[in-house]
Amino acid sequence: MADKEAAAQQAPAQTEGANMPLFYKQPMPLDSKKHVKLGLKKDFGLGFTSTVNAVPINMIEMPQICHFYPIAFSPDNNATPVALVGLRDNENLFVNKKGEWEKNTYIPAYIRRYPFIFSEVPNSDQLTLCVDMDDNVINEKSDQKFFTENSEPTQLAQNALEFCKSYHAAAQQTIEFSKALAASGLLVDRQAEIAIGDGQKISFSGFRIIDEQKLAEVSDADFLEWRKKGWLPFLYAHLFSGSQWQRLTALLNERLEQEGKNKKK
Repeated sequence: MADKEAAAQQAPAQTEGANMPLFYKQPMPLDSKKHVKLGLKKDFGLGFTSTVNAVPINMIEMPQICHFYPIAFSPDNNATPVALVGLRDNENLFVNKKGEWEKNTYIPAYIRRYPFIFSEVPNSDQLTLCVDMDDNVINEKSDQKFFTENSEPTQLAQNALEFCKSYHAAAQQTIEFSKALAASGLLVDRQAEIAIGDGQKISFSGFRIIDEQKLAEVSDADFLEWRKKGWLPFLYAHLFSGSQWQRLTALLNERLEQEGKNKKK
């Protein structure tokens, strides 16, 4: 399934053998002939996110994200905004062993998009809807088919296409925002030292945040330019998200307590 749109998305599907976007193993273009029998497993869960501690987010999500997760930026020149979902390596504190997300908590769009993703068609401005060919997610027994018997896209496939289109548009806005932020000099490297049970501490590093003092001292011209572009709410959403470090710490302490109980059994 293809859709005409210009430019590349934030994390496009890659050719086999190349580095894959987070979570994706083998994204393939949906084909009405090859995949007419395939469908999406019902309630396959969110267990595929269990080994990550940060998830890419789009700029427009930041006002929602800031109520649930700390927001940080990647240390590279892309300054990609991410929601921090864990404090230890390979651990997501918001998903349990059943693949269920923490109740009453906003789930980032990057996760909700899975297993669908756009890929670029070489030498074209066309984007093609792909699906990750993971046996844990896709099979021929599912009632949630991608195509009808007449090889027409089902409502599921159409909804996935619309969601990916919306995500792609938001990702383009995010790239512009992130590049400007990276070039602004407002970002600083940070290392958080988190106190956990029994007097232990965890050091968490490899991320950047906006320096509030530098933001306060930004020139009037630059500030007005950010306001003109409508980016100020997203800057402040990032700053407000700092209070969610306490939530991460509480979730980690809960998990450590449960791990301690399991060891005693």
